[in-house]
Amino acid sequence: MTKRTRRNHTPAFKAKVALAALKGEKTLAELAQLFDVHANQITHWKAQLLDGSAGVFGSGSAEAVAAPEDLKVLHAKIGALTLENDFLSGALGKAGMLSAKR
Repeated sequence: MTKRTRRNHTPAFKAKVALAALKGEKTLAELAQLFDVHANQITHWKAQLLDGSAGVFGSGSAEAVAAPEDLKVLHAKIGALTLENDFLSGALGKAGMLSAKR
């Protein structure tokens, strides 16, 4: 029994298989044989398509609201790290452990 190498399917192929499953013209077993993938994989891709389809028609306002909060946290983190770097470079400079050239 030989081992099958792991396959990476393109998003276009996954969409094609999921749409075929949504149509319901063939059973999962028939689709699995036709596309040479496991029936559980088809079910997973179908669920992903249904979950992500709302984002196609949505306004995307949920992402726009969350972004400024994340941006504020990131700017605060950058400021704290800059302050820490300045402090440590000054302390190392006074101790003579930091050379003038970097």
